[in-house]
Amino acid sequence: MNYEQARFNMIEQQIRPWEVLDSQILSLLAVIQREDFVPSAHRSLAFVDMEIPLGTAPQAHPDQCMLSPKVEARILQDLAVQKHETVLEIGTGSGFMAALLGHRGRHVTTLEIDPALAASARINLQRGGIANADVVVADGAGYLTGAFQRNEALAGPFDVIALSGSVAAVPQALLALLRVGGRLCTIVGDEPVMRATLVTRVAQDAWRTTQAWDTVAPRLLNFPEPSKFSF
Repeated sequence: MNYEQARFNMIEQQIRPWEVLDSQILSLLAVIQREDFVPSAHRSLAFVDMEIPLGTAPQAHPDQCMLSPKVEARILQDLAVQKHETVLEIGTGSGFMAALLGHRGRHVTTLEIDPALAASARINLQRGGIANADVVVADGAGYLTGAFQRNEALAGPFDVIALSGSVAAVPQALLALLRVGGRLCTIVGDEPVMRATLVTRVAQDAWRTTQAWDTVAPRLLNFPEPSKFSF
């Protein structure tokens, strides 16, 4: 397989048409070797417009996956990470999004609930030369219960928060971790249509929300779902 041609085709045929036009992001996607973050069994699918399964252990959750390349790229563009900014990612997966965020920002703290995936992501990031991303084995939903308040590395504040998966609603506890001027991006809603949601903290007690595009993504584990009533 010609990986360089496949990478070029991914950028030109999937990512550009999805309105990812930031030249720095396109150049970054041309440099970072996505295939090195894909499980060996699915390496040939590294540049395909699809979610790639990550869980291999018997107890793995079926929704553990890499998001499609165009969704990852669009989230990265929306967040507009700057070189001086600190980033929190929830849902490390293979580490590919953390690698992208690490190239853009000063430091990335990325949480992964599955210890096996976390260990694999650390190897992928090290192999990719990403020295400013720390993979932490933790359940990101712990922010909703105050579980990390005494953990200096996880307590924030952060300039950028990226959720690499979907949630039913934007977690207010995560918005509280943003510095003024900080941004959170996640995918919100229920199938068949979800909305990519960007929330910016414009003042200490004020946020601005935009929803510019639709997509569908697997749920992040353990984040609350709305009650469903039956009659």
